[in-house]
Amino acid sequence: MNPLIGQWKALADTPLGQIACTRIFSPTLNGKFILLNAHWEIGDSNYAEHALIGQNEETIHFWSFTSDGKHSNGYLSDGTDVHPDAICFEAEMPQGKARMIYWPDEKNGFYWAVESRNKKGWKRFTYHHYLPVRLSKPDYSVLD
Repeated sequence: MNPLIGQWKALADTPLGQIACTRIFSPTLNGKFILLNAHWEIGDSNYAEHALIGQNEETIHFWSFTSDGKHSNGYLSDGTDVHPDAICFEAEMPQGKARMIYWPDEKNGFYWAVESRNKKGWKRFTYHHYLPVRLSKPDYSVLD
């Protein structure tokens, strides 16, 4: 999870219009867990998530709580069908099995996707490209 530590931002076009999502990953509780704070801006609406990622007995788990009052939890799983270096978590949701995958981009960011499991395999329904916050908004003020 160390490659994800830091502050990241993605802009994405969706059927609801453009969204902005900021994800901050930071070590917490004496480094035993990673805290994820995510903030979504969707038009005039906001959505937030707080999650903990860490060891639970034998495997790495996540526990997620969102501003709409929902919560989920899941476990580290294999995402190498997406990328050899993918970090993937699966969870049982009310609608069935879902997974979220993080994998590195070609330079200095990462991709993130959420997929649901159906009879044919995994179906992707959310996809973002995150860049470090220092690179997500170019600062042209230094130019003459």
